[in-house]
Amino acid sequence: MRAGVAAALRLAEGVALPDALDTGDPAAWLELDEGVGAVGWSGTSAARRQSSADERAVLTALAAGDPLSDARLAVALCHRDGRVRHRALGRVAGRPALLPLVVVRCTDWAEPVRARARDRLAEALDSVTAAPLAPLIRRLGDRHRGDFAMGLLGDVLRRAPRDHLAPLLASGDRAVRRFAYGLAVEEGFLSPAELARAAARDDDAVVRTLCADAALTAVTHDTAAQVLDALLGARSTRARSAGVTALRRLDRPDRAVDFLADRSALVRACARYVLRQHGTDPLPWYRARCAEPADPSLPPGAAIGLAECGTRAGAALLWPLLDHPAPGVRARAVAGLRTLDVTDVRRMWRMLDDPAPGVVREATLALLPSAAGLPERELVRRLDPALPRWVRVSAWRLLNAHGEVVRLRAAVALLDGPDERLRTRAAAVVRRALRWGAGSRSEPEAARLLARGRALLG
Repeated sequence: MRAGVAAALRLAEGVALPDALDTGDPAAWLELDEGVGAVGWSGTSAARRQSSADERAVLTALAAGDPLSDARLAVALCHRDGRVRHRALGRVAGRPALLPLVVVRCTDWAEPVRARARDRLAEALDSVTAAPLAPLIRRLGDRHRGDFAMGLLGDVLRRAPRDHLAPLLASGDRAVRRFAYGLAVEEGFLSPAELARAAARDDDAVVRTLCADAALTAVTHDTAAQVLDALLGARSTRARSAGVTALRRLDRPDRAVDFLADRSALVRACARYVLRQHGTDPLPWYRARCAEPADPSLPPGAAIGLAECGTRAGAALLWPLLDHPAPGVRARAVAGLRTLDVTDVRRMWRMLDDPAPGVVREATLALLPSAAGLPERELVRRLDPALPRWVRVSAWRLLNAHGEVVRLRAAVALLDGPDERLRTRAAAVVRRALRWGAGSRSEPEAARLLARGRALLG
């Protein structure tokens, strides 16, 4: 609101539009619309008097038909009085800089203003003006009465040359890209290969899903290679999984083998599904890949994929992988053993000393069900600020899974530590104990810890 008020005051003084607000930002136009309405109640008395004088000058020129700059007419288009807004809309023809405010007025509460604004927009919106106005139109599309401009934008873009849609497909505004790709899919503007490439590169999940589904729906024998190459090579899990699943329909199950060890659980599951649908059991492949525990080329996904096949016999191949030279393989082997619910506390405990944070994190998750039986003193030692943060986080999680007094003891120890996030977690435990720990106060140590915690929390 403050930015809109400041912009309104500058415009009323005659400052040029580009100097008063960021004309490329849809939010700036909406703030200006609100700011003009509020400007009479904002600022100092002197500012309000100046604002009133500037407003009278604009209204006088508007009534007399005198020339008005874009800046002054912009103020009139946002005026509190609907009759002023209606009259100002009669002066916007041939002024493309004011089209954003015409879009705003298309959702006006006053029906005569709204009707005139819609007439003006229908006259001015074409394949050239559509792209720069699209972000604002799309933002207003979610408002009450915002459907008219959205419909008009869609009609214009459907008739426009295809290359006029390109700026919207590359827009930094996610909502605009969703709209543009939806229109492109609906009208068949993009080939299956283009859709697949969009699914592979876009950072928005909605766009990726839309384009991947559309590409696979429209794929033909001639375009299958391009579509699959784009989807299967994508960084996006959704795009890769769509491509792998399509291998079944396109009768190319052999390529699914390459994704049995994918970094994504979803993609691995899709690859196993495709192979099984074509009569191939993926389990022997996993066993063969994990049979050599020192194989430097072993992908981490093979270790967890073996566990995902669901046979506890696979644990015999996973235990040796805890000493694999690659941290990713060690971490996935720990995760696989946890997936199979095969946990040797003694053997898993040593993984807490692994130099790789990912391995320590997975070992911590595996040990949590057995946390109450772990040596408290050794875990407390691991809270030492001199140790790496992932070691301290692991120790805290395991101590937090102990009994009430052990949890409280660890939390109080962390309250004056250097790690802000751990302090925050510990403070929550202490505050909860202070609120509900009346029963614990019968234990002398618990009472002392609560007193110490209260003092540290102030």
